[in-house]
Amino acid sequence: MTTQYEQASQAGELPRLSRKLKALAPSATLSVDAKAKALKAAGEDVIIFGAGEPDFPTPPHIVEAAVAACSDPRSHKYTPAGGLPELKQAIVAKTLRDSGLQADPGQVVVANGGKHAIYDACTALLDDGDEALIPAPYWTTYPEAVALAGGRPVIVDTDDSTGFKVNVEQLEQYRTSHTKMLVFVSPSNPTGAMYDRSEIEAIGRWAADNRIWVLCDEIYEHFVYAERQQHSLPVVVPEVADRCVVVNGVSKTYAMTGWRVGWLIAPGDVAAAVVNFQSQTTSNVANVSQLAALAALQGDQSVVASMVEAFDRRRRLTYSMLSEMDGISCIEPQGAFYAFPSVKGLLGRTIAGKQINSSADLAELAIAEAKVAVVPGEAFGAPGFLRLSYALSDEQIAEGLSRLAKLFESAGE
Repeated sequence: MTTQYEQASQAGELPRLSRKLKALAPSATLSVDAKAKALKAAGEDVIIFGAGEPDFPTPPHIVEAAVAACSDPRSHKYTPAGGLPELKQAIVAKTLRDSGLQADPGQVVVANGGKHAIYDACTALLDDGDEALIPAPYWTTYPEAVALAGGRPVIVDTDDSTGFKVNVEQLEQYRTSHTKMLVFVSPSNPTGAMYDRSEIEAIGRWAADNRIWVLCDEIYEHFVYAERQQHSLPVVVPEVADRCVVVNGVSKTYAMTGWRVGWLIAPGDVAAAVVNFQSQTTSNVANVSQLAALAALQGDQSVVASMVEAFDRRRRLTYSMLSEMDGISCIEPQGAFYAFPSVKGLLGRTIAGKQINSSADLAELAIAEAKVAVVPGEAFGAPGFLRLSYALSDEQIAEGLSRLAKLFESAGE
């Protein structure tokens, strides 16, 4: 059977779009969020548990720094492709303060958000055919970034029986001579799972022993609850540091999703390659956003503690209400701001006159009948689950989950 590319070539005409972009899946979380916001704009009373976006405004002192930056002519010009020197120095200081990881400014590259930093890292490290191990459930961007860079995403399945955590034995089963990278995230989007220090140490030593790169996404490092601790893998296992890229940013911690400032910390040769790549693709991140990020990292950190306290309250409310629902089972989230309940008890049943055969069916029904937006587990490589972000007000959480509970109560056999 010939492909569309072969058919087009035989007809003397090349395809309009590249293979890479034709194969690229849209962001499921942003798609759900956009659909829900469109319904809201049309006057519908929609509760949105979709995108992972804090509902708090960016703290005033950060906004004030951005306003001042707008008036400074220095902000109107190009800056180094790898980021403002003062911001890179602040990232070094922040990383040592918050996770204990020591770095120098030459290892830091400022990017247009965490997604951009992840793609930068994949582009720097992966050649065609290189494999990247990605534990599932996974954030939707990881496999797409790997594929765009020419690598092959290899999905390592986990489930709620293991707390959605992968272990060394599983990783070893999937390791081949082409395995070059492991994507590691704790706390996790979409599950809220966290790895203990001993689990991180075991995975880090496995990666070091097998000379596998580790891409550590630490964007949710501050969102940990019930006196748990977040541990940075290259701090726990220093011998992996020379094959480790740490990604972080200001989006979640400081409610700055729209400012688009993330970064990576990598060995010097990798960081230099990424700077070179950015110099030919994006140049520098917007200076106003960089200076706002500088104010965030160097300013009053009590605003972070206040947000985490609110998220912890919302976490407990979300978990409690989900646990009482018919056909639902849920592991208590330990970090980030997501719950990832199993809806397998509802599959095969009829709800509101419709047969529910998948979590995608259930998500469609939820927004159609209850005006509640959730993301189906299929988007994260985990059919049979839903992701709910509890980054919205207590009142909206209670209302939205009450609507879902009422909808699920109508389930028939």
